[in-house]
Amino acid sequence: AFRPLSAEPVAGDSASIERELVFVGLVAMADPVRREAVTAVETCRRAGIRPMMITGDHPLTAKAIGRVLRMDVPDVVPTGQDLARMTDTELAAAVSSQSVFARVDPEHKLAIVEALQRQGQVVAMTGDGVNDAPALKKADIGVAMGAVGTDVAKEASDMVLLDDNFATIVAAVEEGRVVYDNVRKFVKFSIGGNIAKILVVVVGPFLGMPLPLLPLQLLWLNLLTDGLLGLGLSVEPAERGTMARPPRRLAESIFADGAGTHMLRVGVYIGGAALALGYLFWRGVGQSGVWQTVVFTTLAFLQAGQAVAVRASRDSVFAVGLLSNRALVLSVLLVSVLQLAVVYVPALQRVFHTVPLSAGQLAACAVAGSLAFWAVELEKLVARRRAG
Repeated sequence: AFRPLSAEPVAGDSASIERELVFVGLVAMADPVRREAVTAVETCRRAGIRPMMITGDHPLTAKAIGRVLRMDVPDVVPTGQDLARMTDTELAAAVSSQSVFARVDPEHKLAIVEALQRQGQVVAMTGDGVNDAPALKKADIGVAMGAVGTDVAKEASDMVLLDDNFATIVAAVEEGRVVYDNVRKFVKFSIGGNIAKILVVVVGPFLGMPLPLLPLQLLWLNLLTDGLLGLGLSVEPAERGTMARPPRRLAESIFADGAGTHMLRVGVYIGGAALALGYLFWRGVGQSGVWQTVVFTTLAFLQAGQAVAVRASRDSVFAVGLLSNRALVLSVLLVSVLQLAVVYVPALQRVFHTVPLSAGQLAACAVAGSLAFWAVELEKLVARRRAG
């Protein structure tokens, strides 16, 4: 605004000057919410993560930002003064029902974090200033801003965001879930396969058979399966719905949700199929080299099929895409080639005590080797139908 004057104003007489002004325009400053933050908050809700906004801004500012983020914002936003007057019981109720707090001081942020932790919640706290340090230190995961954050906030935190973007935290949560899922898949795959090998070695002699697998053959199978196939499973992409399920419980075992019984069942499937085929060849052919090579090769094929099937915990592999994990596809091909080399290359035959199999015998190994894949796929189909 301005006002034309005919004479020099009297010094100190601001009241008389600031009258009859001509309005020119209004200048305002805004720190808009990033577009990706809105999507990130919605992703958090779908993933069972409750986003909260604790700010030192005015309640009206907090209310406006909360609504942009599509958070549950009350008509009256609780302030730090409101929190200071609350008892522990009232504070617990407030942090359970409210997601936006304004005009909050450092001690109030710390009190909110402690109240949530007393309820058994896992709390991640973000901040950039010195006043955020106590809450960042107390939280289960303190996250400081790297670009604008103070050194005190960074020292108090467990993690520093280099791009100061809330969406990066959500992406990290998703990546963490993918890593955990892949570790769980590898454990299920590895233990199930080892149960099968134990079953073959232990049960075979009770059927009157000589030792079905030699020690070097067992070591070779472990190298192929736990090594090559395990590496392929470790880079499996995120499954559908990874960020649409609630967080797992803190005390949840890796064998939860039927994983333990799945390992036992798959171990029996694989061990039973290899042992049954080996028994038939032992009774029919009688030559130890042939039927032992059949057991040896069938186990390798069975575990390759198992690795392909356990890629998806619930969905069919055909829905996910058989070739979507190129690393695993390459691992399966490499395992097959190496196993065939052990069977058909003379120098390796002498090392592993194998004999070359006929086309019919190899076909029998391949057919039996696919049983683990179909058994796991059938398990998932039954589970999907039960879940509706």
